Amino acid sequence: MGEVVGPRLYSCCNCRNHVALHDDIISKAFQGRNGRAFLFSHAMNVSLGPKEDRNLMTGLHTVSDVYCLDCREVLGWKYERAYEESQKYKEGKFILEKSKIDKENW
Repeated sequence: MGEVVGPRLYSCCNCRNHVALHDDIISKAFQGRNGRAFLFSHAMNVSLGPKEDRNLMTGLHTVSDVYCLDCREVLGWKYERAYEESQKYKEGKFILEKSKIDKENW
């Protein structure tokens, strides 16, 4: 079997569109709507829904849903604003649900 060339990626589970790099994972210890989720510093080939306030497990946050740019599958959300000082590190970061993404180039 040949050697894998290129970065390790995550793709949309529905259409295989590349949405994140493995190197951009900040934490794997997050909870999404449907189970485990990963916190990423960046996402690609996604679009954002409107900003809305949501009461999440760690308090009130302003978030935008994250959609696959190709098939419009909801993959998670982006933290736009955290109201609690201890949660400010999440601002500008992306939650992608493990059940909505697949590994590529592993």
